[in-house]
Amino acid sequence: MQSNGLSQPYTRGQLLPELLKQRILILDGAMGTMIQQYKLTEADYRGLPSNARFADHPGDIKGNNELLVLTQPDIISKIHEQYLDAGADIIETNTFGATSVAQEDYKMANLAREMNVVSAQLARAACEKYSTPEKPRFAAGAIGPTPKTASISPDVNDPGARNVSFDALRASYREQIEGLFEGGVDLFLVETIFDTLNAKAALFALDEFFEETGERLPVMISGTVTDASGRILSGQTVEAFWNSLRHIKPLTFGLNCALGAALMRPYIAELARICDAAVSCYPNAGLPNPMSDTGFDETPEITSSLVDGFAKDGLVNLVGGCCGTTPDHIRAIANAVAKRKPRVFYRESVEAPA
Repeated sequence: MQSNGLSQPYTRGQLLPELLKQRILILDGAMGTMIQQYKLTEADYRGLPSNARFADHPGDIKGNNELLVLTQPDIISKIHEQYLDAGADIIETNTFGATSVAQEDYKMANLAREMNVVSAQLARAACEKYSTPEKPRFAAGAIGPTPKTASISPDVNDPGARNVSFDALRASYREQIEGLFEGGVDLFLVETIFDTLNAKAALFALDEFFEETGERLPVMISGTVTDASGRILSGQTVEAFWNSLRHIKPLTFGLNCALGAALMRPYIAELARICDAAVSCYPNAGLPNPMSDTGFDETPEITSSLVDGFAKDGLVNLVGGCCGTTPDHIRAIANAVAKRKPRVFYRESVEAPA
């Protein structure tokens, strides 16, 4: 059991399955979009001048947002709290790229576990600060896809070539999972999946961890449809994507990022039709626009109206925002769907973990 600052402690994630049946839950918005607002320099990413730990690290590390939990933790905590203040029930750890595979790009693979532990601790502390008996808050351990793909060749002249193996991904994800758990997450979120084989490596590592430790937290799964074909990058339709991973019995299954809510609707409707799990949707704020302050065009009013359309039609159980969304977007989404009933889903096995 773990105390969350309330009068009664609760097992990690235990309340979520029932809450998903009672109301539409709110996920937070973009971390990267909010970090961009700070206009951090290379020195800021290194933590200079107050933190000399990474002063001599070779190569540029600006843009390594996961490192900020070590060098600028106050900024990350503030962003978490802004989303919680906006009404988020669940916030994501700042660990989208905090795997050794992803951190190799910055020559920081050795820091992956530490990043995950600290990031989880920051998110957990923010949740405890904002939790009330009426509205508990939850920290989701964000597990991103990595910059590499196990299904697709990086060489057009060699279709069989791969730049990462399933076993390498599994080991990297296992390290991340252990760090997130140690830091105190309530659940895991395998997200922005563009390659189902990558996702299977993460989910295999999760299952191994659960079996070996006897701890089992809820798992959320979210893929990304990359174009109007209605397929993820490795070629699956949303129905095939669901059928490939449904054996995991996720707490939620859905889509995020990519097309924005307007173009995402038919795929969310398809998942709502076939899934026996809760359905999630956290889209970008429309399509990218580099001339916009956030990099995306949609205002909170536009995004919330589109997401509310999903809720009005009974398609979703969990909504939030991805790239280009801010606390204002999340507040508008939370206000819009507050009057809507959650989608009914029937799987009796979606229960609190034992």
